[in-house]
Amino acid sequence: MYAVIETGGKQYKVSEGDVIFVEKVGTEEGEAVTFDKVLIIGDGEKVTVGTPVVEGAAVEAKVLKNGKAKKIYVFKMKRKKNYRRKKGHRQPFTKIEITKING
Repeated sequence: MYAVIETGGKQYKVSEGDVIFVEKVGTEEGEAVTFDKVLIIGDGEKVTVGTPVVEGAAVEAKVLKNGKAKKIYVFKMKRKKNYRRKKGHRQPFTKIEITKING
């Protein structure tokens, strides 16, 4: 059984037991989180497509870790004008494990 969920402006295809990295969810480590924006649920031959979401469907997950990704440097430069700007960014993420798909 699999499902396609939407969180953080992105879509993820998940099934039970999967461990994925998503955009930061405001939940502490070890707690449960429920995703109710389920777009598709597939179970063997039967596939349910939502318009835009599947009614009454939810995906339950457990938060394993909150953290930040590796630093990305943004460098701007205009040649011959002595204009240089260097900026760093670390994107926050949440590592989750899918525990149950309800649909």
